[in-house]
Amino acid sequence: MNPYVVLAATAAAWHRLADRLTGSPRDTLTALLAVVRRRGVPETERRAAAEEAAALLLRQLPEEFDAGPDGRLAGGLVDVAPDTEPHPAYQGFSAEDLAVLLTDGHRMVGPVLGPVRERLLAAPAWDAEALTRLGGDPGLPGLIRLPGAGGRPRLPRFQFTGAGAARPVVIEVNTHLAADRDPWGAADWWLSDNAWLGARPARLLDTGRDRRLADTARLLMEEG
Repeated sequence: MNPYVVLAATAAAWHRLADRLTGSPRDTLTALLAVVRRRGVPETERRAAAEEAAALLLRQLPEEFDAGPDGRLAGGLVDVAPDTEPHPAYQGFSAEDLAVLLTDGHRMVGPVLGPVRERLLAAPAWDAEALTRLGGDPGLPGLIRLPGAGGRPRLPRFQFTGAGAARPVVIEVNTHLAADRDPWGAADWWLSDNAWLGARPARLLDTGRDRRLADTARLLMEEG
């Protein structure tokens, strides 16, 4: 059985498995998944960590992966992906998704939300240390802080001037969008095409349309 499929299937069923994996096994799994998701690590090392993580899950949740008819996941895993496919998915979930669930502090995973997470985290962003060195304040209320790998905050760069100062209109819009409660939704508003505005809102910054940005965000929340 491909170990990446075991990890992906665990992510797909995490809503009912999370409370059953605690203590030292959970800590060990978290550490192994950090290796599996780490960019730049040789594939042999990632595969070894994936195999160890899958073996841990098979030991800790045997009834889920039992090959018999009562195995809740086993039936869907048989011959799902041969070893020739390096990182296969299971029902749209991936091994990366399991790492996100365990370490990043949110549930932007799976076939629908996973691509949104990847797209938003791929946008230019500052980490807290880099922004501080630039003279900005990563803790300023009203900023979008997306949890990246390991839960480390990433602050999309469109929120700041070149000197690292937060743009007042961004703070205003983010307040309308409740970015403190839903940073992913707020980031998606800024970085997605907007039919009302005829463009991605982030591209309209510094174009003299700050008031329209704020009014559009306010009206969106009022109608919602």
